[in-house]
Amino acid sequence: MAIVTPGVVPASILVTGKRPSWLKQWAGFARRTRFEDLPDEVVARARLVILDSFGAIIAGRTEPEVAAAGVRLAKTAKARRAGSPLLQAFMDGTAGTMLEIDEGNQYARGHPGIHVVPAVMAAARNRKVSGRDAIVATALGYEIGARIGIASKLRVTMHPHGTWGVIGAAVAIAKLNRASAAQITEVVNVASSLGLTTSRRTMLEGATVRNTYAGFSNMLGLMAWDLVAGGFTGEADGVGSVYGGIAADDWRPAEMVLELGARWEIARNYFKRHAACRYNHGALDALGSIVAEAGGRLDPEAIASITVDTYVWAAQLDHPAPENMLAAKFSMPFSLATFIVNGAATLDAFRAPARNQTVTRELAKRISINEDPALTARLPALRPARVTVTLNDGRVFRAEALTNKGDTEDPYTAAEVHEKFMEVSAPVIGRARAIELSTAILNLDAAPSLADILKLSETT
Repeated sequence: MAIVTPGVVPASILVTGKRPSWLKQWAGFARRTRFEDLPDEVVARARLVILDSFGAIIAGRTEPEVAAAGVRLAKTAKARRAGSPLLQAFMDGTAGTMLEIDEGNQYARGHPGIHVVPAVMAAARNRKVSGRDAIVATALGYEIGARIGIASKLRVTMHPHGTWGVIGAAVAIAKLNRASAAQITEVVNVASSLGLTTSRRTMLEGATVRNTYAGFSNMLGLMAWDLVAGGFTGEADGVGSVYGGIAADDWRPAEMVLELGARWEIARNYFKRHAACRYNHGALDALGSIVAEAGGRLDPEAIASITVDTYVWAAQLDHPAPENMLAAKFSMPFSLATFIVNGAATLDAFRAPARNQTVTRELAKRISINEDPALTARLPALRPARVTVTLNDGRVFRAEALTNKGDTEDPYTAAEVHEKFMEVSAPVIGRARAIELSTAILNLDAAPSLADILKLSETT
């Protein structure tokens, strides 16, 4: 008898067992790629991504929630004899997203690096991993995660953290384990079913469970490899199923192999200096130009209003009264107000003392955010914002940013990325050790193992 319920397909039709051609091509590429095959630009950028991720992790480990959860989970792991690399991957992935300063990829619409680097480093705690192997694994894990983000369009209600990042972490770990092409294929298919059902509202409400999403990606990526090595299997086209209709739409599998090996996504990444959601960065950059034009400072009490015209995702961040640090980082009115009052959108500019400043909170109420459809249409290549500041005396300042500082089109230099690393890590591990750690990471390809780097990065 035929099935007549709409949307339900019989197994005889649905189950083909046929793997997609892109996956076979991708697995072969990942299997044969060696350090010597990576372009110099990819190696250089991978080192910076690893450096930036370490900075975000080290700074994030000191947050009260991370420290407390780490203690509690460590006791649970010990009681259950759970593997410490899994816990380390989870905690570092979580720490690395706590402060909203980790790198990302505008084309993938997410943060591939922090979904891969903690898993690679956790794996290196129990086995010898050379610097070159770490770079190759990071580049490949970043590549497949970012390409899934490019090839699909997540549902607008979902947060990108904790989704395709699981696959990126899993591929990185498979590469470290010298996986065959067949094993890499299976790892991709198994990992595709392990992504979280993430909620975009978490970031808007300041629900800090959102910060665990990347932690789970790293942990589940490690587990995916062990599952496959133990004999577990995935469906024939797990990525197509999940990202072609369950978690996302508009699945374009050709993107997975378009210019594969010639166009590396890690070389098209961005780095952040403002400690806030990247959607705020264009407006913050434009505001910075206005402040400079005004002589280096704007008196917040002299401002009558600020209007921002921008693209849809930035315009969504319009809540003027965030209740905690995460919500503040996803509030454009607060981000602009604290930039004016405190001189920059630094880590401290979003902590409780800054959030409780009356002058900042009152200024945030005078900031309005609007979507301009013409600016939305310029996504994803551009992230534009127009800022208008009107003073009480009638003077008006205007500035526009088409891209965020730090994007591929307007990148930070290696020296600026290093400067950021020092700013966020030195207060935690000390300046001398931060310098030693950054030097080791920037010379990663010469390291016979990651043991020294892991030791230098410890915060307890």
